[in-house]
Amino acid sequence: MQHISVATLATLGLVLAPSLVAAQSVNVTRSILPTLPYTVIYPEGMIASGGGGDPLTINHPEAPLQCDLTVVPVEDTGWTAEAALNALDDAEVAASWSEIMPGFALGNKGTTPYQDNTALIYDGSSPQSSMGVPLTVVHTETVSNGRGYVLDCLYATAEAAQARPIVDFIIANFATRSDAECCIGAEVAPDQETVPTQ
Repeated sequence: MQHISVATLATLGLVLAPSLVAAQSVNVTRSILPTLPYTVIYPEGMIASGGGGDPLTINHPEAPLQCDLTVVPVEDTGWTAEAALNALDDAEVAASWSEIMPGFALGNKGTTPYQDNTALIYDGSSPQSSMGVPLTVVHTETVSNGRGYVLDCLYATAEAAQARPIVDFIIANFATRSDAECCIGAEVAPDQETVPTQ
């Protein structure tokens, strides 16, 4: 349930656009599949692709910031974020990210709220990457109604002061249902519903 694709990020600039940092408006993308419900809320300048039965990717065309959402069936109906945190193997996490982020080091770990659930969260950084710049990943996951939700956000470590608040916003406003409402104090752009691919 892991691993972000860095291929898209490789062609992006290394400075976050001011419109991304100061974005007041947001987009809301909802799954239209009753078997894969979710709501993702993100700054208006970012673009969503994929969805349906495929992972949903949101990124900004002028900034090194990308988030991937993957939904998979799970059998562990007793899963909790707290238990997952207690069972987290730091070495295993580092090894799983080392292929795309050599020298990956785990940072903070804990639990965090989505709109409607509690998620496991950890972050980590690498001094090297396939992009040729240090990268940071913020990984969150939860289980709801027999589905596992993994939301991974990747950004250039040098842009952390600007990128991390946006990542935190996306995580805090994520929901494992398709009828979640938007954040307080933001103007909502028209809905973009994901469509199943054939």
